[in-house]
Amino acid sequence: MMHPTRPMTRPERDGVPASPALWQDGWYRYARALASPNFGPRPASAQIDLIVIHSISLPPGEFDNGNVQRLFTNQLDWEAHAYFQGIRGLQVSSHFFITRSGALWQFVGCNDRAWHAGESNYRGRSNCNDDSIGIELEGLEGGTFEALQYETLAGLCAALLQAYPIAHIAGHEHIAAGRKQDPGPGFDWPLLQRSLASPSKCFPAIT
Repeated sequence: MMHPTRPMTRPERDGVPASPALWQDGWYRYARALASPNFGPRPASAQIDLIVIHSISLPPGEFDNGNVQRLFTNQLDWEAHAYFQGIRGLQVSSHFFITRSGALWQFVGCNDRAWHAGESNYRGRSNCNDDSIGIELEGLEGGTFEALQYETLAGLCAALLQAYPIAHIAGHEHIAAGRKQDPGPGFDWPLLQRSLASPSKCFPAIT
């Protein structure tokens, strides 16, 4: 996807290079953009104050094959693996996806509503898609994640904290308790908290 051309800043017009903006219409400068059709507008009253962390691999436990990107852009070949028959026709998306090597992809602008949370409830509100930003980590539910993924995740979350009124960071398992279990016990919540130097009240109960 090509982003709209941003207007030149005054220093650029005066012949002095300016640093590119970190965000443009909800798209993050350091992510590789691949637009998903699976999104919609947020409610007018939505306050984007929640980050939801997920884990995903397709098929489960297989990495670096491009299938997550294909799923989020409705390009997955349902006949390519028996597992895909169980999710055939699924139309979902997440704002971001972080591969095992730490590469960052973006599928939906953060100002828009991605389809990542499903039926959900957190901090007294339902329909978490309305006011959350979804981040998928390439991994197996309950498994561990790579140091490079945590590095990319911390950098992304820090940028989101600066750009949006983020007050909570939770896992899919916390907003859809009993229905989802990702990212699961292999995710290092204390590491993320230390990396962001955020208070514990921003996170689910950390043990």
